[in-house]
Amino acid sequence: MNKSFSTLPVEIDCGTVKTMLEQEEEFLLLDCRTHDEYNTVHLEAAKLIPMEELPKRISELTPYQDRRIVVHCHLGGRSLQVTEWLRSQGFTKTQNMSGGIDAWAREVDSSLSRY
Repeated sequence: MNKSFSTLPVEIDCGTVKTMLEQEEEFLLLDCRTHDEYNTVHLEAAKLIPMEELPKRISELTPYQDRRIVVHCHLGGRSLQVTEWLRSQGFTKTQNMSGGIDAWAREVDSSLSRY
C-alpha cells in the first residue's frame, strides 16, 4: 500500500482538487448531490451517485477501493457524511471537498451557477 495515502486527511480544499485535475492525477471525483442539483450545475469531471443511492450502487466504486476518491456536494455536509461512510466501508482513501461546489464556484470557477 502507498504509505502517503494511509493518512490522508478527511478534508481537502477545492484548490487542491483543481490542481489534481489539472495535473491529471488518478482519482474519482464523486458528486453525491441529487439529480436535480447536478442538472443545475456540476463539475464535468464528476461522477454522480446521489447520497441516497450510494448503498445500492457501491459496487460502482469497487475499482476505487484502494484509490483516492474525493466527494463533493453543495456545501460539504452531505459529502462529509458520505466520506465517513465510505471510509467505514473500506474506501480508506476517500476525502471530502470542503465547501462543496459552492466553494468551487466562489474560489475556482466563478462562471458556475450558485444556488
